Amino acid sequence: MTEFLLKYGCNPNQSPSRIFMEDGAALPVEVRNGRPGYINFLDALNSWQLVRELKAAIGLPAAASFKHVSPAGAAVGLPLHGALRQIYRVAGDLPLSPLACAYARARGSDRMSSFGDWIALSDPCDLATALLIQHEVSDGVIAPGYAPEALAILSAKRKGSYAVVQIDPAYRPAPLERKQVFGVTFEQGRNEIAITAALLENVPTKTAKIPAEAVRDLLLSLITLKYTQSNSVCYAADGQTIGVGAGQQSRIHCTRLAGEKADVWRLRQHPKTLALPLRSDLPRAVADTAIDLYVSGNEADVLGEAVWREYFDVRPEGLSAAEKADWLAAADGVALGSDAFFPFGDNVERAARSGVRYIAQPGGSVRDDQVIAAADRLGIAMAFTGARLFHH
Repeated sequence: MTEFLLKYGCNPNQSPSRIFMEDGAALPVEVRNGRPGYINFLDALNSWQLVRELKAAIGLPAAASFKHVSPAGAAVGLPLHGALRQIYRVAGDLPLSPLACAYARARGSDRMSSFGDWIALSDPCDLATALLIQHEVSDGVIAPGYAPEALAILSAKRKGSYAVVQIDPAYRPAPLERKQVFGVTFEQGRNEIAITAALLENVPTKTAKIPAEAVRDLLLSLITLKYTQSNSVCYAADGQTIGVGAGQQSRIHCTRLAGEKADVWRLRQHPKTLALPLRSDLPRAVADTAIDLYVSGNEADVLGEAVWREYFDVRPEGLSAAEKADWLAAADGVALGSDAFFPFGDNVERAARSGVRYIAQPGGSVRDDQVIAAADRLGIAMAFTGARLFHH
């Protein structure tokens, strides 16, 4: 296949639309089911690069959940404990492969943002992973292959229209890339920087030790940022993203947005949240909305008569501001990556409120000394990578 005709471009009025190789070569992708669109392919090709790099760097199967050309979540295939199985909506008796664990983590990182996502898998999709994808609202998936039983399950989604794309894992693009904006062609060298532990060796803070688990999570956050619309900041823990702040004009807004998502992820694991009497007839997406409202809003938001009856069998016990603060105060060991330097120490201050103890950022601000001082005051180890990771 040398080209693939699309229904339309970014919007229905943007036709004709297609993907093709300028040199006339065959496309490195094969559509196994459905008809992916323009944005689907943007998500597919960006997310595939992310999971491929993540597996190469960490050595575990990887998955990503993409929306509008930025990751809502990314993860590697570490086992799931009971609370994560519950908040990720994975049945306790369902056997999980490492790839399925990676997908459950990537999707569960930010379930609100992952609604209607594009999925990327570093390894051929197996039955366990397909069984998880089967029950989620999603536009499509890209992987280097599919087990026959997995392909059958995925091809049946969305009344048979679910987009299933297979990519050649051996494909490598040319070192120069081009795109057009307003009729003008841009050309640049591809961002082929290798995200490895060597980037974390320059640690100017008093707290200098970064344990192996934190190195893993910092690498995960930096690789995620490499394919996130800038400005961007990523919080990571336990082999997965827990908050991605993308496409903000101000660095502190990235840090706040990602931190708020990380806090929601943690509050979903609060005992009161786990025990919520959700109505059994709620679709998954509506149940996620109810949980998000419960952990993000104040008690009046969820305990009003009309609201609780919409989502719950009985009126739930409120999660007070004090209970939230106590639960979040116990967070620790979180890693944070930033795609460009922190211009002020306020980013470090906000990150620490969500349990961040390890930071990787390029450095190079005229106020680096202030940022280092903030990290020292909070007992945070911060590496200066020297590598900016803007992505547009």
